[in-house]
Amino acid sequence: MSQRTWNTDYGPLRGLYRDRESGWIFGVCAGLADRFNFRLGTVRVIAVICLVLFFWMTVAIYIAATLIIRDKPLIYSGNYSEFEFWRRNRRDNWSRP
Repeated sequence: MSQRTWNTDYGPLRGLYRDRESGWIFGVCAGLADRFNFRLGTVRVIAVICLVLFFWMTVAIYIAATLIIRDKPLIYSGNYSEFEFWRRNRRDNWSRP
């Protein structure tokens, strides 16, 4: 994976997801690039070339992928040791008078 994405219970996030944060329209190209460890720009250039050469087929595949592929879950995506530090030191001292 190009980005270190951690699910705090199971380790690195696996599977194919649409990445709405890095994507332009629905995040299909960003999700494919993240899953198969390609550069995002390369996947977008390939998608535009396919759009020019095979317009209706590319549009149909993109819409189908948008409907089939799930959104990327909102999880902590930072350093695991940092997550453990804040998890151990989490207290509600700030809300007490």
